[in-house]
Amino acid sequence: QVQLVEGGGGVVQAGGSLRLSCVASARTFPHYAMGWFRQAPGKEREFVAAISWSGAMASSADSVKGRFAISRDNAKNTLTLQMNTLRPEDTAVYYCAAAYGTAAPTTLKQYHYWGQGTQVTVSS
Repeated sequence: QVQLVEGGGGVVQAGGSLRLSCVASARTFPHYAMGWFRQAPGKEREFVAAISWSGAMASSADSVKGRFAISRDNAKNTLTLQMNTLRPEDTAVYYCAAAYGTAAPTTLKQYHYWGQGTQVTVSS
């Protein structure tokens, strides 16, 4: 069992930056691939970025490429999403998730554990 707790959300103006963090409870955190997803009101949850257990592989959605960066610190059981040049359309609840295996999965069904989410609001 892995418990995930996100933090770092808030309200920011368009063009600004936020840094989301996700802390995992399990000592087995290094064994999991990790991902970030988001869900805007009235929309389905969508993939944002993912990273393999070692950090050697990473992937991100086209909509955030060049603006968002995912990273992890296995010594601190922490996953991070650095979000720059934020846009109003980035407004959503952001979730971190953990998946068994070593790749960087990009679909919801590949993930086994989810955090409770943190709200990100970007004003225009």
